[in-house]
Amino acid sequence: MAINYDALRARPFPDVVQDYRFKDTILYALGLGLGQDPMDRGQLRHVYEEGLMALPTMGVVLAGPGFWLREPDTGVDWPKVLHGEQGLTIHRPLPAEGRVVGRLRIDEIIDKGPGRGALLYTTREVRDAATEELLCSITSTSFLRGDGGFGGPAGPIRQPHPVPEGEPEAHFDWTLGPHAALLYRLSGDFNPVHADPDVAAQAGFKQPILHGLASYGVAGWSIAQLLCGGHAERLRRLDLRFTSPVYPGETLRTEIWRLGPGAAAFRVRVPARDVVVLNNGRAEFEA
Repeated sequence: MAINYDALRARPFPDVVQDYRFKDTILYALGLGLGQDPMDRGQLRHVYEEGLMALPTMGVVLAGPGFWLREPDTGVDWPKVLHGEQGLTIHRPLPAEGRVVGRLRIDEIIDKGPGRGALLYTTREVRDAATEELLCSITSTSFLRGDGGFGGPAGPIRQPHPVPEGEPEAHFDWTLGPHAALLYRLSGDFNPVHADPDVAAQAGFKQPILHGLASYGVAGWSIAQLLCGGHAERLRRLDLRFTSPVYPGETLRTEIWRLGPGAAAFRVRVPARDVVVLNNGRAEFEA
């Protein structure tokens, strides 16, 4: 079954309402490795209920529709779908607990041609369920590797944020424990490729891989350390492209180039393998 452009482009999505408690907020932060140093009060405020603050990147796991591309009526060859890009704009601080509603829309589907796949652009708004106040906007690009040639528009294709040439101005290292994926999956992504060695091997990996959104969250935490004085609540926007998988237990090095007041370019590398795992990053923050 091929993609029907008009039907998929106009696909309606019901509101997703989610209640989350302080335990969910703490669990998300623990899944990113916070709490490694019990004397670090900057980490503690995200993993201890007294004065608890939600990390802004937690918005990406709230009130989502699940893996809806797997539904037969989409026409998508879902086993070949890759998460290509992720963006987050923070409008208001996330409460440490509350009820939120998520609303997803398809922005466009780009047909790159037969054998070249397609790009699916979506936006999800997360709002306070009681007040309708917009908390964050989440953009995502999915690469539909098996679905080119369905007759959709050929553009425009969103261009990635450029990363400056030359050595970065600063970097921050963050090491995740070998159990990181098993912990992070409790925030809602139960894909067995992150837990089952046999499934990971079938997908071509030497072991279960870390969730891309966990790496994304680590990037947000690292940007907060490098540019926000350790105050993650100053983060306003975080966009990036996924380029390579991460294995639990690896050290992630976030490298930055300042672009001016309140903005920076960044990438994330695994130094031990000398590979860039997150690229074309742009961060905006309260200067």
